Amino acid sequence: MNYVKLGRTGLKVSRLCLGTMNFGVDTSEADAFAIMDRALEVGVNFIDTADVYGWKIGEGITEQIIGRWLAQGGGRRDKVVLATKAYNEMGKWPNRARLSALHLRRACDESLRRLKTDHIDLYQMHHIDRDTPWDEIWQAMELLVQQGKIIYVGSSNFAGWHIAQACERAARRNFLGLVSEQSKYSLAERTVELEVVPACREYGLGLIPYSPLASGALAGSSRKGGGPGRREGDWGRAETQRHGAKIAAFEKLCASIGEEPANVALAWLLANPVVAAPIVGPRTRDQLDGALRALEIQLDARVLGELDRIFPGPGKPAPEAYAW
Repeated sequence: MNYVKLGRTGLKVSRLCLGTMNFGVDTSEADAFAIMDRALEVGVNFIDTADVYGWKIGEGITEQIIGRWLAQGGGRRDKVVLATKAYNEMGKWPNRARLSALHLRRACDESLRRLKTDHIDLYQMHHIDRDTPWDEIWQAMELLVQQGKIIYVGSSNFAGWHIAQACERAARRNFLGLVSEQSKYSLAERTVELEVVPACREYGLGLIPYSPLASGALAGSSRKGGGPGRREGDWGRAETQRHGAKIAAFEKLCASIGEEPANVALAWLLANPVVAAPIVGPRTRDQLDGALRALEIQLDARVLGELDRIFPGPGKPAPEAYAW
C-alpha cells in the first residue's frame, strides 16, 4: 500500500479511502466487517463515513456498524484514520441539522457514541451552511479539538470560494482550519477542476474524491460481484444514459490497454497530485480487492490524452477556462 500526507498535514493516509455508505444498506454487517478486516490486511488505513449513512434519520446505522467492528479490538482503532461527517438532518426538532455550534457539539458526541471511540481523526462538514457564520463554526471546532474529541477538520461539497473563505477565517483565529475537501470528482464529472482543485492546491487541502466511478457508470459493463448496486439504480442509470457514447469509447480504450475500466478511472484520479485518496465503496470484499489494482497502474501521456479526449474537462482552471 502507498501512503500520502493528507494535504499540508503530517497525517499519512492510504491512497485509497474505504467508503462505507453501502454498509447497512446494500452490505450486511457481517460483510462490512469482512471488508474492513480486509482493508486493514492490505494496508488501507483510511475509513470514511457520515452520521446520516444508513438513511434512517437519527440512527446513524453505518456508524454503529463501524463502532461494533472497532469494539472487537485487535488494534483496529489505532490502525484506522477515522473520518465522519456532520450537517444532515438527524432529527425533526429544530437544531438537529446544519453547522450551528449547538448541532456540531451534539452531532460529534453522538457520532463518538455510535463509533465507540473517544476521538474522530477527521471531522468533516458534509455541506456548506450559508446560514451559520464562520466564527461560530470555527469556535465550535476549536472547542472539539481542545476537548480531544476531534483532531482535524475537513469539508465536503464546498465551492472553491467557500474553501478560501473558511481557510482565511480560520487563519485569523490562528487555527489550522480545513485540511481536506471531499468532492464529487471523476472522469465523468470534472467541474471541480475549475475552482475547487485550485483552491485545494493553494491552501494545502488533500482532495478526497467521492463517486470516482460516477455511481458505477465507469465500473465497466462486465464487472462482476456483489449483486445489483448503484449502477442499476437511478443514479447509475442516469450517468450511463448521459455519457453512453463516452462510456463505450472509454471501455474500448481500457480493453486496448488490458485494464478494467474501474481501475483506470481510479488511476486517473490518483495521477492528480492534489488528490489524496479516492473513496472506493465496495459492497463485497472481492470488489475491494479489485480496486487495489488501480494503485499499480501508471497511465502514460497517450492514454491520459485519450481520456481527456473522451471526457473533456474544462481544460484550464477558472477564469482561463472560459475567458480569453
